[in-house]
Formats: sequence, structure tokens, C-alpha cells
Amino acid sequence: MPLVPMRQLLDEAVKGNYGVGAFNVNNMEQIQAIMSAAKTTKSPVIIQASRGALQYTNLVYLKHIMMAAVEDNPEIPIALHLDHGNSFDTCKQAIELGFTSVMIDGSLEADGKTVASYEYNVEVTKKVVEYAHARGVTVEAELGTLGGIEDGHGADQINLTDPVQAVEFVKATGVDCLAVAIGTSHGAYKSLNIGPDGKPQPPTLAMDRIVEINKRMPGTPMVMHGSSSVPQELVEEINKYGGKMKAAFGIPMEQIQQGIKNGVRKINVDTDGRLKITATIRKIFAENPGEFDPRKYLGPARDGLAELIAGKMRDFGQAGHAGDFEQKSLDDMKRFYQSA
Repeated sequence: MPLVPMRQLLDEAVKGNYGVGAFNVNNMEQIQAIMSAAKTTKSPVIIQASRGALQYTNLVYLKHIMMAAVEDNPEIPIALHLDHGNSFDTCKQAIELGFTSVMIDGSLEADGKTVASYEYNVEVTKKVVEYAHARGVTVEAELGTLGGIEDGHGADQINLTDPVQAVEFVKATGVDCLAVAIGTSHGAYKSLNIGPDGKPQPPTLAMDRIVEINKRMPGTPMVMHGSSSVPQELVEEINKYGGKMKAAFGIPMEQIQQGIKNGVRKINVDTDGRLKITATIRKIFAENPGEFDPRKYLGPARDGLAELIAGKMRDFGQAGHAGDFEQKSLDDMKRFYQSA
């Protein structure tokens, strides 16, 4: 089966009231781990690449690794998504490469750092939507800004999404799903607050914004960026074997699940996977300092990542839903958009 449009995965998640994890990739081992987890849990899955990942892998290599994943897992619905596209040209390039979904982050200007005006966001998002929908490709946009920096992208400030403006934005642009700013942020250091017990505390999220947006437009899937939980045991293991990570806290799974109950359908996870890979490799190097065969440390890192992702898929509720529906093609979605 070919790659499927992300819109279909999100529409099915709306029907079933579950979330679908979107996992970032940079290399073959990460893709293999994601697909192993999806196969084990029988989950539909979104694999996403940032502009930094595309530069790291070389666009052509990533495309063919993805095609291998599709060929090897015909029973798993897979969407390939561009994460944080900074311009129309970046989104266009991804679509030409075969991505079935793109994100245009018009909350920031094309430099990926300057907070953009609402008018700019509407203009660039609408342009991407018109181009993508004519080709059956799903579009995600962002309203408000998240904290943190991801692959050099981000203003490192939080501007919460206005529910009233969210309705206006979706109507004006025709986007398929909306990334909302509720206090989450990119990276491992989402919250550096230390509580009275000396331990880091989770960030305070504006969950009421999600509830209100969902009430106003229940059919529009929301996206939660910066949704890694930053497991403390992984941070501790990294530091035990020579790392120097600061004490920090991510998003508790309970809050993510609360978001899913209130309309969040796509959940972005990257940092947790990086932590798992790093912890595994550091441990192997510390215990076997003479090891030099990449297969001996990348293999276990891949297996550990697969286990972590499988747990996320179960927690998000997507497990068991891979065979619920007949997979659509981009041509199917073209006809859908034309008739809308």
C-alpha cells in the first residue's frame, strides 16, 4: 500500500476518540523502531521529519527509507508529514518528494524565529492549503507560538491560542488540523521549575483552551506539539553514564490523555525518543568501552526506542486501530477536497 493522507488518520481518530502519535525521524534505525512499534500494537502511525532532518539525511535518502517502511508493512496505514515547514517553498518541496502531509508554521516568519502577524499567518497558510489540497495532501497549521527551539525553529516564547481566533483562522484558511499553543514547548527542558521537594515540576498547561476550542469546532482535529514526557529515569540514566542533563520535566501522560478526550488527535513526540537512544548508547559505551561496532549499540538503541513508542501508542489509544478502515490515496483526497 502507498503512504496515506494524514487527514484520513485524523478523521478516523475523531470517530474513535483516540490520538495518533507523530514521531520524528532522522535515520533508518528510528524509522525501523517506529514501524516495529506500530506492527506490534497494530497502530496507524504518523512519521514526521523536520527541515533539520531533511538536511541531515539528504532528502532522497529519507524518501527511499520511508518507501522501504511502507513496502515492509503493507498492513499499517502510514502518513509522512513535514514538521514545521517555514515557507510555501519548503512545503512545496516536501509535497514534490511524496509527503502526504505538511505543516506550514505561519505563526513565525520564514526565518523560523520572528513571531508573525495573524494576517501573515492566514496568507501563507491559505496559499499552502490551496496548493496541497489540489494534490490531496493534508495541511497542519499553527496559531499562537510554542516555547523552546526545535532544529533551530522557534521564537522561544509562548503566546497562547485564542479560541475565538482559532475558529476564524480555520474558516479563513481551510486547514485540516490546528496546532494549538497551550503552554507546551519543544525540547527536553519544558519546565525547569523545582518544587519544595527538590524535584522538577511539570509545566502548567492551559487545558481550558483545548476544551473551549473543541466546543467551538469539534470536527477540527487539534495537534499537541512538545508532548514528550521527559521520563526521569532516562534523564537519570544518561547522567549516570556521563551525561550532564539538567533537571527538567515534560508533559505528564495524564494531561496528554486529557487533551485527547477533548479533541487532540495528533501528538508530537521527539525528545523522549532521543533520550531513550542516548541513554541506551551511553550505557553500552560505559559498560563496554572497547565497543566499536555500530550495530552493537544502534541495534539495542533501536529496540529500546521501539518499546518506548509502543507504550506511547497504547497510551494514546491508537493501538489496535490499524485495520479499522480501507486506506485512501492522495487521488481519493483530491476528489474529497474538490467536492467540499
